[in-house]
Amino acid sequence: MTLKELEPQLLALSEDEKNQAVQLLSQGKIVFGRGIEKNKSVCGGSACIAGTRITVWGLVEARRIGYSEADLLTSYPSLSATDLANAWAYAEQFSDEIETEIRENNEVMSEDF
Repeated sequence: MTLKELEPQLLALSEDEKNQAVQLLSQGKIVFGRGIEKNKSVCGGSACIAGTRITVWGLVEARRIGYSEADLLTSYPSLSATDLANAWAYAEQFSDEIETEIRENNEVMSEDF
């Protein structure tokens, strides 16, 4: 079966089923079309800027605590404005995933203190 043949079936899935399909596919390495990749051997499979260990959830959390895009670009010299735009788009599309990762990280951090 080709992706073109599969596309109508994928589009007919509920949002929950689509998220489950993404999770299933992410068990291997997936490179998303706009510079975001997931690889279970990098950052535990969290969505990252392609070719880095910079997680989308980490960028989202940094923005929430007050870092501007300029701050992020200064803090991460390998990032581009396009990388940030891709991260924000990914975070919007997969908000439940990002929220879960932020929550889980905060729980681990609170256990360490």
